Amino acid sequence: MIRVKETSRTFIKADENFKREDLARLAAKGKLERIEHGIYRNPNAEISEYESLIVASLIVPKGVICLLSALRFHDLTTQNPFEIWMAVKPHAHRPQTRQISLRIVHFSGKSLTEGIEEHEIGGEMIRVYNSAKTIADCFKFRHKTGLDTALEALKEARRKKLFTIDDLWYYAGICRVKNVIRPYLEAL
Repeated sequence: MIRVKETSRTFIKADENFKREDLARLAAKGKLERIEHGIYRNPNAEISEYESLIVASLIVPKGVICLLSALRFHDLTTQNPFEIWMAVKPHAHRPQTRQISLRIVHFSGKSLTEGIEEHEIGGEMIRVYNSAKTIADCFKFRHKTGLDTALEALKEARRKKLFTIDDLWYYAGICRVKNVIRPYLEAL
């Protein structure tokens, strides 16, 4: 049986360690809060500003936080997206959610696997693309995120010195946007 007060974790996911029936019973007693199907929250834990990113990472464990959500995580945009943008491999299962809105984007090959950072927040690991990879992705998906967003992020990241030009150039090659980014880099 789970003792909610003894766990330091904010979120508990039904898996081989925690049976769904036990978690549902604790939620019915008010000792856990049901967030999504199979995901529960310790009601005594402090709420993090990254809570939606943590929940999205639990719902899509092989996904990577990308594009506008990654820009927000790295504090490279003034936008606050209402959806959590997640990169997954092509033909991956599209999860159904009730509480958070997911925007699934399909990446493949090195575009999916390169540039991933892991961050521990609230006892959970989230996977987010680094700032250089995120900016290259924003140029690649500029029709979805907006060119102005990509340019804003590029200027802010250069101002904060979050990456080198070589880093950005490497990820621009993976995303096949070198010709798109070149004039903006020359202008900087």
